[in-house]
Amino acid sequence: MITRIVALGTALVLMTAGCSADPGAEAAGPAGPGTIGLAMPTETSARWVSDGGNMKKQFELLGYTTDLKYADDDIATQVSQIGEMVDGDVKALVVGAIDGSALTSVLEKAAAADIPVISYDRLIRDTPNIDYYATFDNFKVGVLQGKAIVDRLKPATAKGPFTIELFAGSPDDNNATFFFNGAMSVLRPHISSGKLVVRSGQHEFADIATLRWDGEVAKARMASILSKSYASARLDAVLSPYDGISRGILAALQAGGYGTAAKPLPVITGQDAEADSVKLIAAGRQSQTVYKDTRELAKVAVRMTDMLLRGETPPVNDTEQYHNGVKAVSTFLLQPVDVDKSNYRRILVDGGYYTAEQLSG
Repeated sequence: MITRIVALGTALVLMTAGCSADPGAEAAGPAGPGTIGLAMPTETSARWVSDGGNMKKQFELLGYTTDLKYADDDIATQVSQIGEMVDGDVKALVVGAIDGSALTSVLEKAAAADIPVISYDRLIRDTPNIDYYATFDNFKVGVLQGKAIVDRLKPATAKGPFTIELFAGSPDDNNATFFFNGAMSVLRPHISSGKLVVRSGQHEFADIATLRWDGEVAKARMASILSKSYASARLDAVLSPYDGISRGILAALQAGGYGTAAKPLPVITGQDAEADSVKLIAAGRQSQTVYKDTRELAKVAVRMTDMLLRGETPPVNDTEQYHNGVKAVSTFLLQPVDVDKSNYRRILVDGGYYTAEQLSG
């Protein structure tokens, strides 16, 4: 059973270096504990900007310096950035990978330099050279999304059938399959029974994946589906794995005439509780999102890294579920939370993730 997150209990030490009045004397203060390399995938998603900023702040409170880089969703750039961090003698790496299978060679270089690696939120695959993984319960994320659709349509008891279309995340992100499989564990029985109908016929992950989680790609695909499969039918639900994709889907639906009393919007799921999507939820246009408190994820990754560098063993709560093709990676899983119009203020505003002003307008 997954345990609740352990609070960050490490004492915060601000390291300072003193100077002797005697110009021939050695500096009095000890050197800091070193630099941590933070390799994040992109600044186009608000959550990754927050993740990088949160970890930078927390590491610096512990006395570390940080080298934070974003790779603009370009694999070669991220590989180069990590290589530069290794050459710069960082003490550890925390990596949110763009392509989970593209870092094998550069992480061999890190291992040769005895640099520990924390895989952050996205599992790094096909290498033995990662030490720990910090993430959320990604299968449960999908379960929450699937349940949001079932709870609203009630296919088991309502007359139906209902129409649904499926979207998945980027095929090079290991999390995307967990989200999809979690959602389908809830939806597939209703699809098999005929109560949920995918009129496009696109059921499989390979058919519905959205490279780089790109909302514009999702928008174009949704427009194509509406044109080909819904000229004479109404769409009742869309499984979307991420808020940026959800907004692209919503734009295509509104262009297709949805969002009126005669043609209401379908149920639309999401993930990451991005401010723009929370505003859409408040306005009744997006149905739901899955909130993952990345402040807590940053704490876990910082604690893992700090404990490793101090020769201690970080706590984990999963040692079997996340196999990267080479080994099962010791993992700390945090719990995601379902957010909709009924609870977003309590969870996101009262919980301090956003201010009321950030969600207005």
